[in-house]
Amino acid sequence: MTAAASQLLSDSKAARWTSLLLVSLTMFAGYYLADVMAPLQGMLEKQLGWNSTAFGWYTGAYGWFNVFFFFLIFGGILLDKIGIRFSGLMAAVVMLAGTGIKYWAISTHALDGQNWTILFWTFPAQVWMAAIGYAIFGVGVEVAGITTSKAIIKWFRGHELALAMGLQLAIARLGTALALSTSLPLAKWANDVSRPILFCLIMLCIGLLSFFVFTLRDKKLDASRASAAQDSAASDEEFRIKDLVDIIMNRGWWYVTILCALFYSAVFPFLKYATYFMVNKFNVAESWAGAIPGLLPFGTILLTPFFGNLYDRKGKGATIMILGSLLIIAVHLLFAVPLLNHWGIAIFLMIVLGIGFSLVPSAMWPSIPKIIPERQLGTAFALIFWMQNAWALMFVPALIGWVLDKYCVTGSQILDGQAVTTYDYTLPMIIFMIFGVTSLVFAFLLKREDRKKGYGLQLPNIKH
Repeated sequence: MTAAASQLLSDSKAARWTSLLLVSLTMFAGYYLADVMAPLQGMLEKQLGWNSTAFGWYTGAYGWFNVFFFFLIFGGILLDKIGIRFSGLMAAVVMLAGTGIKYWAISTHALDGQNWTILFWTFPAQVWMAAIGYAIFGVGVEVAGITTSKAIIKWFRGHELALAMGLQLAIARLGTALALSTSLPLAKWANDVSRPILFCLIMLCIGLLSFFVFTLRDKKLDASRASAAQDSAASDEEFRIKDLVDIIMNRGWWYVTILCALFYSAVFPFLKYATYFMVNKFNVAESWAGAIPGLLPFGTILLTPFFGNLYDRKGKGATIMILGSLLIIAVHLLFAVPLLNHWGIAIFLMIVLGIGFSLVPSAMWPSIPKIIPERQLGTAFALIFWMQNAWALMFVPALIGWVLDKYCVTGSQILDGQAVTTYDYTLPMIIFMIFGVTSLVFAFLLKREDRKKGYGLQLPNIKH
């Protein structure tokens, strides 16, 4: 290591790991809100009169503004043009605003009895307002996600990059795990389905403060780069609009993007419906049904950093993604088998799903800087997240909700003295399995492209 390089603040382990913790706290708060409603489908039906179609519509709203108005892509370009600090603070404020609207929609009685028709769709006004708040939040949390990814690359390039990205994902998914396992007990304790969202508002305020502290540290890193004459190496050169063409003409980038969208389509929408899947198929009591899908993100807390550290030191990133896709396929195939309906099997399969869910992201996200130049990373991540929003977070949840109401209703049962609809989840599990199979195909294509272009996906990240 040269004397100049040794002057960089990011070469201090304490400095870079503290910075990682600060941005991770922001994402922790965002991930909690993203999944806080997933276990509340039954309470929404009982207290507010929502059905599965309305719930799927609300859940799919997460990507409306990101997909149809390209806010996420604009956010990525803005990130590359103006930098990490402003983009991250802006994203945290947008998350907070969207959550405030969502809380008002769920908690108010001002919208009771009203139905709104927008374009071709008619839903209760409360569903529309909650969906709009969730869509605004979706813009903020997705821009925060790409900002955090670029920040980690900035602080950890040449160091423990995959481990750092794995730890950030682990902390964020702790938010998912807590949302899945605590939101229903909290709502039942308060006898109010909106109370978990109020808790999210408080957490997001803390996340905003945490990112503000990070910006002060990031400014010091830039100062250390300037003093070490590292500016040109750090920034490469300014992003230009024509760089969009370079990104979309990159076949390796396309393989990663499609793999990401398909892989997450087999996991995130599943988690939205997993609580009542456990109730319907495995006869798990509603009071603790959310704890089983909550095992998945808890497992990733340890496994994603473990596999990331393995990638940093041993390489084999493309192979890791292939193995993760294979596990996803196997889990959904077994979930679809009608006779496998003991709750112990559900726990086992959820643990295996957690392993697969740890393998792919631990190698996928750290591989992108090997394919895309640093000046284009914000936009490249934004385009990937846009595809993920359009498919995994908007289209697929709405599709599953429609499939459940159209083809999978089996009757009703009494929960807490009220009748709720029951479903056969075999068809949705088959759909999720198909997504897994297709993601496996693109994992193999990515590995072949790596052999052709020499991206180094199979090589370690740590430079000795």
